[in-house]
Amino acid sequence: MTDNHQTLALLLFSGFVAVTLGITAWVGRNRRGSAEEFYAGGRLFSPMENGFAIAGDYMSAASFLGISGLIALFGYDGLLYSVGFLVAWLVVLFLVAELVRNCGRFTLADVVAARMRERPVRIAAGTSSVTVSVLYLVAQMVGAGSLVALLLGRTGGAAQVWAVIGVGALMVIYVSLGGMRATTWIQIVKAVLLLGGTVTLTVLVMLRFHGDFDQLLLTAAERSGHGAAFLAPGLKYGGDWTERLDFISLGLALVLGTAGLPHILSRFYTVPTAQAARRSVVWSIGLIGGFYLMTIVLGFGAAAIVGPEAVRGSNAAGNTAVPLLALDLGGGADSTGGTVLFAVVAAVAFATILAVVAGITLASSASVAHDLYASLRRERTESRSEVAVARMAAVGVGVVAIALGLLARDLNVAFLVGLAFAVAASANLPVLLYSLFWPGFTTRGAVWAVYGGLIPAVALVLLSPVVSGSPESLLPAVDFQYFPLENPGLVSIPLGFVAGWLGTVTSADIPDEARHAETEVRSLTGAGAV
Repeated sequence: MTDNHQTLALLLFSGFVAVTLGITAWVGRNRRGSAEEFYAGGRLFSPMENGFAIAGDYMSAASFLGISGLIALFGYDGLLYSVGFLVAWLVVLFLVAELVRNCGRFTLADVVAARMRERPVRIAAGTSSVTVSVLYLVAQMVGAGSLVALLLGRTGGAAQVWAVIGVGALMVIYVSLGGMRATTWIQIVKAVLLLGGTVTLTVLVMLRFHGDFDQLLLTAAERSGHGAAFLAPGLKYGGDWTERLDFISLGLALVLGTAGLPHILSRFYTVPTAQAARRSVVWSIGLIGGFYLMTIVLGFGAAAIVGPEAVRGSNAAGNTAVPLLALDLGGGADSTGGTVLFAVVAAVAFATILAVVAGITLASSASVAHDLYASLRRERTESRSEVAVARMAAVGVGVVAIALGLLARDLNVAFLVGLAFAVAASANLPVLLYSLFWPGFTTRGAVWAVYGGLIPAVALVLLSPVVSGSPESLLPAVDFQYFPLENPGLVSIPLGFVAGWLGTVTSADIPDEARHAETEVRSLTGAGAV
């Protein structure tokens, strides 16, 4: 882009940041400072508002940038992410939403601790939630770096570094000043903008091909250089047995991981009743389903119009496919229309990143303060001091996420989110389901379920091709790769369930039938729910 157009893009791009900071400042002036206000926004949001906020929280940079980029580069195989992310909400709707709202207060650990010894369970669940949150945050940081570097006309280096640092600083401000109420409204605004931008691009792509989706697919296949193979399974995951198992592992992680994501579970506490939680999930499924259908058009549109080689030339992982598509649809790099459309899409994508990182940071800081800190000082901890710890924790989480985001800035954001989903499905989902549905589940079983999924998942990632052993790894100069799969879900998810079962059957604890009965009644009827 020319200097004038780049200036216009930066001005439009900065507008959303100013609006969101204004929302945060306005909400921050009216907060009461209580734990319920900071963690759950006073539980005052309607199902529709919460549904839009859930959609805004869930439709991350991985969805808008990463999935479209993977489809543009690998065709059919990139669709797995769209399908997996959407199908996962059926698990949330039927197994998790209402029960979690009735049993918990602010975090996943509240649900498990309702019928267990609090301290060991809270420490385990809090540790797992923070780990998942940091992994998810890294993906958003990488997306921000790629986007701002492209906006500034650079492909890496200092632009990406400062973008990651800037996003980290903004997310700390949002969470520290505004809490859940500001985060929710940022997510609602972001969901509206994202859906509007996606609809606009989808319509423009289809107009380019006169509404003929078949022609879009054929053109994408032709420009990809792979021909018909671009539209068939196997381009990315169809090689040897390792790639095929990776495909299954990724699918398991995507479908099962959503129900264990801390920032998604925390959204069910922002509505007044369990019925409202279920209705908000129905709203979010409709919004998210429509969005993922449109990412398919955008991914193949980027392949057909921009071309995979141009996408790779801008960002090797494909994270800039949609912004490049917008630039072309608007008239090209030297046109005002192209610049404006590119800047709008970049602002929407950046809004996506800011809203998601705010939600994740809030969930992780809640786990640190409400689970880890308060479990150690439960008797002497007051609501206000716990909130103060949560704000400090937001700063610490931000620093860690910035550091890891700089390290992983060359990886695809959708792939990075897949790793976070694998850890969530391995560590959080087993203990959540066992606590809700197994009367004989014990404290030892809960702790073993968390660590039995968390430790193998993290260890297998560290020993996988993601970290070392190939030019695309985080540490390409070294090789300590001993696990062949890039996604650990196929191994770590069953280990989490087995560990929970083994810890329970070998435990000397006698399950408290009265507490389980009380939890069961509360989860199913809402009687006694906070």
